[in-house]
Amino acid sequence: MRILLPLLFLSATPLVAQPRVAHVVVALCDNQYQGIVKVPEGIGNGQKPSTNLYWGCGYGVKTHFNRSEEWIQVPSTKPTAAHILDRVIWKHRDSAVYLVADAYDGRNIREATEDLLRYSSGAGPERIAVNGTMINAGGGAQLVGYVGHDGLMDFALEKEFPAKDDAARRTIILACISKRFFAPHLQKTGASPLVWTTGLMAPEAYTLKAALNGWVARETDASIRERAAAAYDKYQKCGINAARRLLVTGW
Repeated sequence: MRILLPLLFLSATPLVAQPRVAHVVVALCDNQYQGIVKVPEGIGNGQKPSTNLYWGCGYGVKTHFNRSEEWIQVPSTKPTAAHILDRVIWKHRDSAVYLVADAYDGRNIREATEDLLRYSSGAGPERIAVNGTMINAGGGAQLVGYVGHDGLMDFALEKEFPAKDDAARRTIILACISKRFFAPHLQKTGASPLVWTTGLMAPEAYTLKAALNGWVARETDASIRERAAAAYDKYQKCGINAARRLLVTGW
């Protein structure tokens, strides 16, 4: 006797995983509008991203990632906010991971700081079309980053940024003493720190790239932090133990 087994009917449209997205806010270095040790005029003009220390210079975010083998630049449109002077989007060569980086006018470092915290809370999600694929940036990103001067050393924030949902967002904050200054604000957002700093630092893009490559590979927090420290020591030649004390993970 033959036994007939019931047929299982599956959806004709398979579920497709959404790309992971990191969105990094870059506050352009600015001699005039930020409380920083002055740098040469050409790289400290916060209204000129093409030559800025944190964007267009050799270790600036745009230049350094464009020279990378792992990250491939893809077409993007400029944001509508007037204080965001440039935007670049890259796709990781071997993974469905995108990096969105925005260059903020140096005089608008407060807006850059607030957007980091706003996105970390899940507020301000942004849908961006990239080569026919829709990606979730802003508050929809899985990782939110900041590169630049620590503006919280110069001004206080009156706004609060409470968590909008229960998503497990991560943050990378490459600015001087960011753990001390950002922790009270970041805790309210619901995001958790992947890499941030305990002392003065040069927030150049090699540290960001090293940490992101570990995040793309889904490595442990400790491994990602070690990548960041090793990269910082390689370029700053400060000693690996000093780099480990500077770049930390978790609360």
